Amino acid sequence: MTHARPGADGCWIPTWTAMPQAAEPDNMPPSPFTRDGVVLADATLRQTIRVSAGGEQVRLRLSNAFGGAALPVTRVALARPAAGRSGVSAIRPGTTRAVTFHGQPAVTIPPGAQAVSDPLDVGVAPRSALTVTVYLADGQRSASVTAHPGSRTTSYLLAGDHTGAADLPGATPVDHWYLLSALEVWAGPSAAAVAVVGDSLSDGRGSTTNGDDRWPDRLADRLQSLPGTRGVAVANQAAGGNRVLNDGLGPGVLARLDRDVLAQNGVAWLVLFAGVNDIGTAEATEAAQKRVAGDLVFAYDQIVTRAHARGIRVYGATLTPFGGNLGYDDPGGCREAARQEVNHWIRTGGRFDAVLDFDHAARDPAAPRRLLAAYDVGDHLHLNPAGYQALADAVPAVLFLREPPPPGFGFR
Repeated sequence: MTHARPGADGCWIPTWTAMPQAAEPDNMPPSPFTRDGVVLADATLRQTIRVSAGGEQVRLRLSNAFGGAALPVTRVALARPAAGRSGVSAIRPGTTRAVTFHGQPAVTIPPGAQAVSDPLDVGVAPRSALTVTVYLADGQRSASVTAHPGSRTTSYLLAGDHTGAADLPGATPVDHWYLLSALEVWAGPSAAAVAVVGDSLSDGRGSTTNGDDRWPDRLADRLQSLPGTRGVAVANQAAGGNRVLNDGLGPGVLARLDRDVLAQNGVAWLVLFAGVNDIGTAEATEAAQKRVAGDLVFAYDQIVTRAHARGIRVYGATLTPFGGNLGYDDPGGCREAARQEVNHWIRTGGRFDAVLDFDHAARDPAAPRRLLAAYDVGDHLHLNPAGYQALADAVPAVLFLREPPPPGFGFR
């Protein structure tokens, strides 16, 4: 086994990410993979991921951010999925490569920590899929596990060690990711990543399972197709139910910004598309919605300040409509008034380095409080693949050309 040797100056950038969360009870590995306070004992976990930018060397990040005990990983392997597709259990024969940590096949990750693998000479093409297979002999002695429930990608669980198996007949399919938080590629010195921070609208609720058609996926497709942005990776750090101000499903954006953006290698841009869940879960009164709108504006300002201090440009996306949604749309229009107030500040406040007008891209021109019917998945809040394509199309690729920051950038 030989480790990667970089042939030129470059940097590590995250080409795929999944925001770490604690798996809720309904999203834990099913029986027998969760039992008696032990998770994934003597279990093989096979998962596929789709990268954005390519590179000649890769390394993997495993997360135990929310595990209640140490995470003992026995063996990890990287391979090419059959037919190059996401969500399949089979791999291409002869493509399996062992992943090591400080030269060893096993690693134990303390609670709250992560582990970064040794680099591997495994070249990955832009927009290609990889299979990550993890085997845990003893399992994690905890009733909680780190996961990303909204994977929109099928993973597979099978008892025993099948790390190098060509397929996993009889495996249990689950539409969640577990333990994985990032895949990084060694890229040229001009390469960089854009981190997308948001909620289910960026995590892809309403997109096609195993179809890789969330709006950040579609943005990555376009950036990789253009000569000037082929070195730009898209790191999707969104999660369904996530909020800005307070914890929801996972830590709130203010609490996780350091972990999911500022501590990531090579992030040059941040797209912030979050806040609808703060508005939608606050009381539907004028006073409560005035308060949450003001708090969101303060939070956005704080996020820009913290990101600018690291040299990261921040692009603010306006909040898309939810008119007609049973949970969020109130008869008095208090939440809609808050959305309009927040969007007005995003557009005119002057704090963002650019504005992505997702509200304009997704709304019905004849009824601006509602999503365009052709983009509505049916709940009047989330989008279908056509709607997510529209959001991706609303992002100018020119925003991701590398340019030096202007004088005074980061002062405030």
